[in-house]
Amino acid sequence: MEKQRILTGITTTGTPHLGNYVGAIRPAIAASRRDDTESFYFLADYHALIKCRSPEQVNQSTREIAATWLALGLDADNAVFYRQSDIPELPELSWLLSCVAAKGLMNRAHAYKAAVAANEAAGEDSDFGVTMGLYCYPVLMAADILLFRANQVPVGRDQVQHIEMARDIAGRFNHHYSSGDNPLFVLPEAVVDDQVAVLNGLDGRKMSKSYGNTIPLFLPHKHLRKHINKIKTNLLEPGEPKDPDDSTVFQIWQAFATPEQTAAMRQAFAEGIAWGEAKRQLFELVDNELCDARDRYEQLLGHPNHIEDVLQQGADKARAVGRPFLEQLREAVGIRPLR
Repeated sequence: MEKQRILTGITTTGTPHLGNYVGAIRPAIAASRRDDTESFYFLADYHALIKCRSPEQVNQSTREIAATWLALGLDADNAVFYRQSDIPELPELSWLLSCVAAKGLMNRAHAYKAAVAANEAAGEDSDFGVTMGLYCYPVLMAADILLFRANQVPVGRDQVQHIEMARDIAGRFNHHYSSGDNPLFVLPEAVVDDQVAVLNGLDGRKMSKSYGNTIPLFLPHKHLRKHINKIKTNLLEPGEPKDPDDSTVFQIWQAFATPEQTAAMRQAFAEGIAWGEAKRQLFELVDNELCDARDRYEQLLGHPNHIEDVLQQGADKARAVGRPFLEQLREAVGIRPLR
């Protein structure tokens, strides 16, 4: 049976946190070890430029995210692990796709509509501050996926629209340029795993860099303990029963614990465990899972040349797939030698 190709991108705009680990990194690394799949993972530094104007932050985030994936056990020999900006075929494909993508489709993109709505609510011109990077983001994302003919793209529900847009653009391109019954592009499928936890942050909202409520993944022991102690809780006293399903402490515990440990903590909540004790146990659980990877992460950050070598090797593998396909696409649209 032909292997399924799975592709995941990670935007390089911040330091990885527990929510990233539980929701994306841990399941992706597990999937990369399956024998029936080919896994492509890339650092989306072109996408980062849409949001971030700090060159130092983009570069530092690239280093930290690459080190994170490698420290957590990504097998770069088995998976294709690369930096988006090392693949010159991507911006060229993005232009080819832009020439068939409908402007009306771009107008319906969630991020663009949200920016327009915010501008209008503030009494500004509807396109105030909107860059072409933001507006064309879905086309570049389509190129990321379509160049490597990915079958499946794991995403959160808020990203499903982008996969649907990639399918629409690919379908238009196939209609115009494919010959016979051999479509050029594979139509990708969005994969949404509702079993993957979406963690809350320190303030009880979804853990997100934009809210400033994250728990960075590889904090030193003392700092990790301090962050966990900051998790917002209610005023129930020790001995008073607590609702685990309304608790960020329990939610994070469940994301790291075995079923037996989860059941035991649920019982402890019913028996009125003190918040301080619950947080102490949570710190020990999380720290125990991450301590070895934290050591590897620190070693990798101290050897950026090694990280760069891994990314360049990944880029070579990615281009070996993407370059000949782009030549086929150039031929299809008429960009070819004169004979």
